[in-house]
Amino acid sequence: WGSYFEYLSSWNKYADDENVMTITYEELKENRVLGVKNIAAFFGISLTEKELELVVERSSFQSMKKNSQKTHGAFGNILFRKGDVRDWKNLFSEDQNEKMDKAFEEHIAGTKLGRKLKYEVYCKV
Repeated sequence: WGSYFEYLSSWNKYADDENVMTITYEELKENRVLGVKNIAAFFGISLTEKELELVVERSSFQSMKKNSQKTHGAFGNILFRKGDVRDWKNLFSEDQNEKMDKAFEEHIAGTKLGRKLKYEVYCKV
């Protein structure tokens, strides 16, 4: 599916555009209600409390995983695995972790998106 770092690098040039909002999975996982409110505000949509509750419930990992076959077909089970943050620690060997850190530093650490990701993924442990 291509290089994660090339993908992020290609988007970094748009990070400061007024019509681009960056949000991480970690941010949404930490406070989905605030995340939904921020996304709605970004799009200029006002939500009633009932609508907010509905979006928050339907955007939960568990809800999306349950519907993943309908929404994403055969890729549903691949894309919606656990929903945990920092689960890479359970999957990567120490060597793989070091290689990923090195690639991150080389490709995107100095970019706006890279700094945001590093903070969210690595620093909020």
